[in-house]
Amino acid sequence: MWNNHQALNMLSKLLFTLVTIGIAYAISLRLVKPPFFPIKELNIRVAGNAKSDTENLLNITRHQIAQIARNEIKGNFVSVDLVVLREAFLKLPWVRDARVTREWPDGLNVAIEEHQPLAYWGSRALVNTHGEVFRVTLERDLPIFIGPKEASAKEVAQQYRKFSQILNPLRQSIAEINLTPRYAWRIKLHSGTILELGRDEIEERLIRYVSVYHHSIARFEQEGSLAYVDLRYPNGFAIRTDNEIQQIQRKSDSKIET
Repeated sequence: MWNNHQALNMLSKLLFTLVTIGIAYAISLRLVKPPFFPIKELNIRVAGNAKSDTENLLNITRHQIAQIARNEIKGNFVSVDLVVLREAFLKLPWVRDARVTREWPDGLNVAIEEHQPLAYWGSRALVNTHGEVFRVTLERDLPIFIGPKEASAKEVAQQYRKFSQILNPLRQSIAEINLTPRYAWRIKLHSGTILELGRDEIEERLIRYVSVYHHSIARFEQEGSLAYVDLRYPNGFAIRTDNEIQQIQRKSDSKIET
């Protein structure tokens, strides 16, 4: 073998390659550890905004984000685990989504998307503008959504937008939407009026309510505040005023007393 120049050539090339790979591997192991390539800059911005700016964040502070970064960043620019860092940001109650990327040579970019509250989900949670349920403490005048399960929040949010658009010509706003376990829809307006829509043709029924309101329904307001409108009838509707409900309640109370 030692007299075979071709074999010696191949062996020397193989040894050189192995030594080169070993040196490169050793260098790479060294470079991924501090103090090489330290992270010196943390750029925080609102998702969808190209500028590094946190002024548009309403419920999260730059200090909170920077504190999480300090606690979670392990390693340097090369070795930092961006997935772990993103998951840490997502634990903040107001964070809907977070995106973390490297910026050469020593920076990290953090894009934060906040939850935008649309309504309360029952009494213990909120629904964002994407129809997702999240939990934070908030005191704000928002409509209330009620549904059989959290998975229905997205559909309730979609219907809320449609219902609000239909009611807009009357300048009537929604205080509460209730989707029952039987999949029937009920709206409570800020005026206190309850609109019973049922399960079928719910948008058509609400459109009919708007179209006849001024010449058929509004006049009942003169007899007392409008308490209840049942729109489930195919060719009409049933109405009750507060006065009528009070009379029914008084009769019921008198029967109980006797």
